[in-house]
Amino acid sequence: MTSESVQPKSGPSRRSVVAAAGAAGLTVALTACGSEDKASDPSTEQGAGATNEGAGGAALAKTSEIPEGSGKIFKDEKVVVSQPAAGEYKAFSTVCTHRDCPMVDLKDDIISCTCHGSRFSVLDGSVKKGPAVEPLAAKQISVNGDSITLA
Repeated sequence: MTSESVQPKSGPSRRSVVAAAGAAGLTVALTACGSEDKASDPSTEQGAGATNEGAGGAALAKTSEIPEGSGKIFKDEKVVVSQPAAGEYKAFSTVCTHRDCPMVDLKDDIISCTCHGSRFSVLDGSVKKGPAVEPLAAKQISVNGDSITLA
């Protein structure tokens, strides 16, 4: 009689198979999430001046909804639209330039950051009180008739 050792075939362990499947799923999810990143699209931050052309962006408001000398926050779009002078409209990001905190507190013409107390003018985006030192990022809008659209 011969004494042969029976050795199991080597193959991937269950742990390796599960890890590979998880990695593949994560890769698919990350690829899907990153394909339409508009936040880093430079065309969304070209300037604050409003134009009288139509735009393919999201309609935000009617011109009558934006008070002269102040503005209105659009939380979902992370933008504030202001009317510095009659018929003049500007838009700025509502993300604080100090530590990227979202801002939703607007009184008169000042938007305030609740994280560290920075204050900005919604009329021109300038810093009114630190610790922020950079102005708010301008956003492109267009005015067509009485409709304000985010470009």
